[in-house]
Amino acid sequence: MSDALRIIPLGGLGEVGKNMTVYETGGELLVVDAGIAFPRDEHLGVDLLLPDIGYLRGRTVRAVVLTHGHEDHVGGLPYLLREVTVQAVIATRLTLALVKAKLDEHRVGDTTDLIEAAPGDEPLELGPFRLELVRVAHSIPDSAALVIETAAGRVVHTGDWKLDHTPVDGLKTDVGRLAEIGNRGVDLLLGDSTNAERPGHTGSERLVGEAFRTIFPLRRGKILVASFASNVHRMQQAAEVAIEYGRKVTVVGRSMRRNMNIARSLGYVSFPDEALVGADVAAQLPPDEVLVLCTGSQGEPMSALTRIAYGDHRAVSVEPGDTVIISAKPVPGNELRVHDSINQLAKAGAEVLHEEIAPVHVSGHAHEEELRTMLSLLRPRHVMPIHGEYRMLAAHAKLAREAGVPEDRILLAENGAVVELARGSARIVDHVAAGVTFVDGLRVGDVADVALRDRRKLSEDGVLIVVTTLTLANGGEISPPELIARGLGDDPALLDELRDEAGRVVRELGEQHVTEIKLLQEHIHDAVGQVVYDRTRRRPMILPVVIEV
Repeated sequence: MSDALRIIPLGGLGEVGKNMTVYETGGELLVVDAGIAFPRDEHLGVDLLLPDIGYLRGRTVRAVVLTHGHEDHVGGLPYLLREVTVQAVIATRLTLALVKAKLDEHRVGDTTDLIEAAPGDEPLELGPFRLELVRVAHSIPDSAALVIETAAGRVVHTGDWKLDHTPVDGLKTDVGRLAEIGNRGVDLLLGDSTNAERPGHTGSERLVGEAFRTIFPLRRGKILVASFASNVHRMQQAAEVAIEYGRKVTVVGRSMRRNMNIARSLGYVSFPDEALVGADVAAQLPPDEVLVLCTGSQGEPMSALTRIAYGDHRAVSVEPGDTVIISAKPVPGNELRVHDSINQLAKAGAEVLHEEIAPVHVSGHAHEEELRTMLSLLRPRHVMPIHGEYRMLAAHAKLAREAGVPEDRILLAENGAVVELARGSARIVDHVAAGVTFVDGLRVGDVADVALRDRRKLSEDGVLIVVTTLTLANGGEISPPELIARGLGDDPALLDELRDEAGRVVRELGEQHVTEIKLLQEHIHDAVGQVVYDRTRRRPMILPVVIEV
């Protein structure tokens, strides 16, 4: 059997989100991360996007290794475990706790071992894979880069990282260990490219805490801070400042409450129990004594902040004098949703602070100079940019060239590319199917293109339902049709004309003794559709309904 290592990204390349990479050698599979992505505007009615895991179906995965606890790296794990046999899930302490809660919620994972690992532990032997974790700083604690060794060579998979010299928990990216790994020799680097276009260095997480310390004392109304539910250090800093200035803290949003409870129980977040109150209690307090930590920084339709913005939350409202801090950057594709939330909050009289006008967010991803530092520490023979849109991957490739990596050793790949590492050389040798899987309510993967096309048509041109009755007992008499229109406008003359046209078709078919339902539906559809198009140049969805009695 070949000693070559095949590396197959199933998500995360050419996009931000749904990160998943397969490592395969000696007939064994190792999967790094299993993330989700947010749907875009064209994915009407779709809740989540997952990687296409067709390549893994019917096979056994030795282990899924998770680099950290963000949804774009772990959110797809429950769906993966439903479809694929996975022997073990390996992650750091906080990541594993967050994942366990998610698996319990989905009622999966009982047949999979959950293995806690930590940077600095002895390497794990997983069949032909030797796995080592290296501590890196990110916007969530317990993030790790991975060193994966096989007979084909040594690969470093960075995960998400930055060089934060003053992290909230004091745990910096382990530069010394990275340099030592570089001295051992790195055959291939798979590196985070999210901020490869941004010059300089990423700001420290503590800068956000300093911004809170400047903003909070000046505010006399409620303060709401929206961030990712997994950004526990952001929550910690906001809570500490609020408590210092006499505010109580309430946590709103199911995922944020769950993550806060997990982080507090494990010691990643700490503040006095008496400072934490329920939303109903907070609603009875004076506004200047309340801090609300909530989900919804991405404008998600059912999130806490969106419901608050639209006056739909049972316990929390926004009033003139309140301050809302959106402490996150919109994921590409979510900008319009976030802007809608900001506009609604502004209409309610709140002052909204976000990263474009106040230092209330810092990225968790390395900028140009940090990426250069990583390249100089590891000195990889080959570089494969990952985790980013194509322009980000291309910018990372440029940095690699400037660092001295030869052009033919820089692999600009896409989802589904098969990269083979063998005899000290890495190259793209093949391609597998690597599309997208839709999660639509309780359904996974069965949202066909036709369904999305129909939803798009409904949203753009509306729907027209034509209902008529076929009475077989009276020799096939067809009653005059009724029309139900949605999204066509309120022009009564148009509706009258459509009703007359449908009635004409029905009379003519009745005179011809046409009683075949499918023929009736086709004639009604074509005639009414032509009139609509002639008058409006629109093609609504037309649904003729013929009821037999």
